[in-house]
Amino acid sequence: MLRVAVVGSGPSGVYTAQSLVEQTLVPDVRVDVLDRLPCPYGLVRYGVAPDHEKIKSLQNNLRAVLEHERIGFVGNVPVGADGVPPERLLELYHAVVYCVGAARDRRLGVPGEDLAGSFSATDFVAWYSAHPDAAAYGFALEGRSAVVIGVGNVAVDVTRVLARAPEDLRATDVPQSALGALAASAVREVHMVGRRGPSQARFTTKELRELGALPSARIGVEPADLALDPAYADPSGLPAVNRRNVEVIREWEAAGAEAAGGVAGAAGRSSAVPRSIRLRFFLRPVEILGEGGRVAAVRFERTEPDGTGGVRGTGTYEEIEAGLVLRAVGYRGAPPEGLPFDPVRGTVPHAAGRVLRDGAPSRGEYVAGWIKRGPSGVIGTNRPCAKETAASLLQDAPLLARRAVPDDPVAELRAGGLRPVRWPGWLAIEEAEAALGRALGRGPVKIPDWTGLLAAAGEG
Repeated sequence: MLRVAVVGSGPSGVYTAQSLVEQTLVPDVRVDVLDRLPCPYGLVRYGVAPDHEKIKSLQNNLRAVLEHERIGFVGNVPVGADGVPPERLLELYHAVVYCVGAARDRRLGVPGEDLAGSFSATDFVAWYSAHPDAAAYGFALEGRSAVVIGVGNVAVDVTRVLARAPEDLRATDVPQSALGALAASAVREVHMVGRRGPSQARFTTKELRELGALPSARIGVEPADLALDPAYADPSGLPAVNRRNVEVIREWEAAGAEAAGGVAGAAGRSSAVPRSIRLRFFLRPVEILGEGGRVAAVRFERTEPDGTGGVRGTGTYEEIEAGLVLRAVGYRGAPPEGLPFDPVRGTVPHAAGRVLRDGAPSRGEYVAGWIKRGPSGVIGTNRPCAKETAASLLQDAPLLARRAVPDDPVAELRAGGLRPVRWPGWLAIEEAEAALGRALGRGPVKIPDWTGLLAAAGEG
């Protein structure tokens, strides 16, 4: 029998476990999927927007894998600081595959970034997704205007949630506390701002169209911004996704020209619509301005194309009022404790998934997912990435299996002071969330804090 620990229960971890148990080269592989949280599914549970039900339904596919007879879910087991050290895992299992995202938000690096009211967009996502680490966050939605810095899908998600009518979110699993805060929100304008032009934005067209389809908000673009982009007038030479994005924005500009009056807005929308979304381009943040210790505005420098695919500053500045600032400008890798780390690439050095220590493969240690390839790709990208790592591990299996390991690694973890949450504990959390939703007249509602999750799992 080959015993493998997979650290991380998001898509990359689950796909790795699936690749290991569904192959026929090495019989009787047993996999424990470990997670720091008592809940599985990683970013599918805690990173996908609540109104994206189709993507969230991927949990059903991941569930089917985790219910395999030779796969066990072991939640509430941190690896590294305050948990089980990597070297101890190698004593308990023949091999360990690290499938942790290990990515932090990039910072803007501008004055005022740490003022109250300035957050990373993923902190905001964690809050409305009920991540237990976000329970202490206080998102004051008291200002009239919010600024989202970035033009990727995360920026689109948080913009959409800020502008969506709260009653639309009631049908989702948003925690009750976040739903109440969004219902009481004073935000009426959301500015999504990028330093480059619309032809270079990184959002997908489907996500972009969703902004224009919100019945609770009208969308606007600034013709003066669009005129700076050479590819905007003729997008025919752009890659397909970028071209479609430009076509959508051109539709919005045309609709605004027909409606007339300043900033372009979506056709057919009444001026009585309570919220507005304004897409801005060619603006680079240079300072977050405060008042009384809180965010009050963001100062931007106007940029222009530099002829090489980048932008340069023009020395012209503009301020946008903001009571809330969310940055969504990408990620950078974070070093996992106990593993080698390449700070330039933001990944663990590896060869086809085998962890490299001082240039040589480290026996029994593997990586998959973002920690292997960097913060790139979509959920489906994790499948071939996981298969490559699993193939390397299986090639090494004859050598790995020579070492004796405990018959019950989870019992050893308990003996070491940890309180693992197994699959029945997770099912109990699911039932508790369903019961909470019934009590609130809603569908299942996520439990947003550690105490509540562990109590529901029977570990409280």
